[in-house]
Amino acid sequence: MAVTKKIPARLCLGCQQQHPKKELVRIVRSPEGEFSVDLTGKKAGRGAYICNNKECLEKAFKSHGLDRSFKSKIDKAVYDELLQQLLSE
Repeated sequence: MAVTKKIPARLCLGCQQQHPKKELVRIVRSPEGEFSVDLTGKKAGRGAYICNNKECLEKAFKSHGLDRSFKSKIDKAVYDELLQQLLSE
């Protein structure tokens, strides 16, 4: 009997839709407090997921989705840096 493997799903902070984990980009706050885009999904730290497009990051900024996810106020400069990292990859 074949066993079907469960595909993990995550919620995008921008569009609030469930997507397979591999389709989303992970944003990580490292133990030192630095934010970065994690394409591998393996970096150490607290993570939040977002679609790989500019619109979802802008929606997450407007709705303070990352602030809620990381339980701290996130500077606009961090959003700008994340946007640049997201667009460069």
